[in-house]
Amino acid sequence: MSTILITGANKGLGREAARRLVDAGHDVWIGARDPERGREAAEALGARHVVLDVTDQASVDAAAQEVGAATGGTLDVLVNNAGIAGGQTPVAEITTAEVEEVYAVNVFGAVRAFQAFLPLLTAAQHGVVVNVSSGLGSHVATSDPDRIESSFQAPAYCSSKAALNMLTAQWAAALPGLRVNCVDPGYTATDLNGNSGPQTVEEGTDAIVTAATVAADGPTGTFFDRHGTVGW
Repeated sequence: MSTILITGANKGLGREAARRLVDAGHDVWIGARDPERGREAAEALGARHVVLDVTDQASVDAAAQEVGAATGGTLDVLVNNAGIAGGQTPVAEITTAEVEEVYAVNVFGAVRAFQAFLPLLTAAQHGVVVNVSSGLGSHVATSDPDRIESSFQAPAYCSSKAALNMLTAQWAAALPGLRVNCVDPGYTATDLNGNSGPQTVEEGTDAIVTAATVAADGPTGTFFDRHGTVGW
């Protein structure tokens, strides 16, 4: 059994991943910025809840302290799932503030969580980090006219996920004792896209669950979806 923390886990992919991992016998912490929604999700799934707003350093630090106190100073798996899509402003009209808002969650939020929980991850037998990315952050996918990713123009979101991919590669290279990977859930019906994706949340969490349960000698510094390797 692993102790697993998932950020942004009160709904969507995070909640479904939590459900599946709890059902598999793991001790799962649901990180959510809204205490009421986080508590509801945890009670419904048989998980634990911690208040965690990835845009607030004090909140992230407090969450790390709470989890560490409850687990004896270790965390087996951190899933950086919290993310936002941003608005639908036309590309030529997107402001710096709009880009900063997306990066605050998708990039800087992941960095805050990673840094705060790193001591707990390194204290575990084999710490694992899962960064929930997107095919929209893949240069290969977005430049291929035969792929659906090439039809979307969302500079803030796409570039934030590309940045998360590079963070994954850098963390994996610098910390070979950890397993650090990023995953593309695929186009899944969630609130993030107005429930427009063709995949179910169960299908969308296949790669997340796989990455969260990787073995000590498993891959690190990789990018994959439920079908296999994704090009950077």
